[in-house]
Amino acid sequence: MTTEVIITGTGNPGPSANRAGPGVLVRYGDIGMQFDAGRSTVQRLAAAGQAIPKLSAFFATHHHSDHLTGLQDLVMTRWLMDRTDATVPLPLVVPEGPCVKFAERMLDPWEDDLAIRREHTGRTREPAYEVVPFAYPEAGQLTQVWSQGEVRVLAGQVRHEPVHPAVGFRIETPDGVVAITGDTLVCDEINVLAEGADVLVYEAMLFEAIENEPPFRHFIMDYHADTRLIGAQAQALGVSNLVLTHLIPPPETLELRQAYVDTIRAGGYTGDLVVADDLHTTTLG
Repeated sequence: MTTEVIITGTGNPGPSANRAGPGVLVRYGDIGMQFDAGRSTVQRLAAAGQAIPKLSAFFATHHHSDHLTGLQDLVMTRWLMDRTDATVPLPLVVPEGPCVKFAERMLDPWEDDLAIRREHTGRTREPAYEVVPFAYPEAGQLTQVWSQGEVRVLAGQVRHEPVHPAVGFRIETPDGVVAITGDTLVCDEINVLAEGADVLVYEAMLFEAIENEPPFRHFIMDYHADTRLIGAQAQALGVSNLVLTHLIPPPETLELRQAYVDTIRAGGYTGDLVVADDLHTTTLG
């Protein structure tokens, strides 16, 4: 058995022709776990060969729209593709607070659409999903939020203030450990989340590029991860595979892509490094 880490979206809130909104699919055998669902997540899952009705669970890191705008599409598409009307509810594993409110209300705008589809097709139920809230983890601790078979998922604090709560996830399979930061500053909390990780999926911002933009844009440096600091932290953690995503700015030129690499290396990181494009896959086991 192998564990696949598939980046379903490397983008940020700005639209890109080539980058879907943030998301990561972790797949172990027939267990498929989707972390965040930015725009075009459904299309990327199709390209990854993931049957959407067979997804095992969804996990949200926080309630920013670029991480959730594809969740309605995911849940609706799962229902539309279900020919048996018997697919088990999809667990939506989310931190208590705004993510719960969003998940509970997200299909309200589609009430008329769902009603006419049920009437026309004779279906007896609406899209099946179950909101599974979990309490914000204690500082310095990880909380198990989901498990299936030999796989378990834990959540830990990250630093994305003023957005609260915001969490990262740690996925443990027999092949190894995958850590997903979600949106965050480089912080000590990531040390807890990523300790002993084989793959660390880290959001990344090229601060030197943002510093050259107009001052009104500089606020985004308050709550995103600087590539130089990422490099230093990943090296200290001994992470063997570092995958950068949620790239700000998107590396649309070779020079900009190289700048991500150079600043990570300047931070001290010597392991395997990927400035990810959509559908980049890392395989363990």
